[in-house]
Amino acid sequence: MSAAKLSAVISVHNEENQLALCLERLRFADEIVVLLDDCGDESKAIAASFTDRLVEGAWAKEGRRRNAGIAACRGEWIFEVDADERVPQALADEIRQVVETSSFGWHEIPVDNYIGARLVRWGWGASYGKAAYPGLFRKGVKQWGDQRVHPGLKWSGRKGPMLANRLQHHVDRNISDMIKRLDSYSTARAKDLREAGETWGSTATNFRRLFTRFFKCYVLRGGYREGVWGFLIALFAGLYPLLSHLKAKLEDG
Repeated sequence: MSAAKLSAVISVHNEENQLALCLERLRFADEIVVLLDDCGDESKAIAASFTDRLVEGAWAKEGRRRNAGIAACRGEWIFEVDADERVPQALADEIRQVVETSSFGWHEIPVDNYIGARLVRWGWGASYGKAAYPGLFRKGVKQWGDQRVHPGLKWSGRKGPMLANRLQHHVDRNISDMIKRLDSYSTARAKDLREAGETWGSTATNFRRLFTRFFKCYVLRGGYREGVWGFLIALFAGLYPLLSHLKAKLEDG
């Protein structure tokens, strides 16, 4: 069997409620690799109905988990996606075209973020959401850093043009989900900071970041166009570094 041209890779932890919806949209790839991170639900059975390329284990850090998934891919090109994301047919067709014609090492993919059924396009960024992400790349070009949340990236290839078609990201169902995600992200970030022996600067510095990040998301990135949703995105983006700092400084684990 010849090597796959394009591998789609997804890492999941207990995603039985939405995994099939994601995998159904990945059939355009030559192979689908599913990394099962300490799953205790029906994620494995669901994944097995789509592919035999399953990787099981337990990873404490997001960067290590994503690197393990990439390492399991056999394709010359890799498309990285999450369980809460959906690939429209137009994007699938464009990805196949890029894989066949691109001379670059990696490409960013624009993202449409949904809160519930509402498309919220403006205001994302500053560690609380993504307006685009480097999800299509040649194998060996991309390596994730050793962090629990928002791991860094190392590249060894040239960046190509951003794709034209958008990925659909069902990021949160409601405001409660947004709050839970803020709590989860800041807790994981605080653990990374403590391991590194730091607290991400002073409390005064992180208090100022609340306002500068809010301004960046709400004004510079156009969050004001989304009304209350844009306000909440900017608020949580500003709170993220402050809460991470305070948890690293005041909590033990």
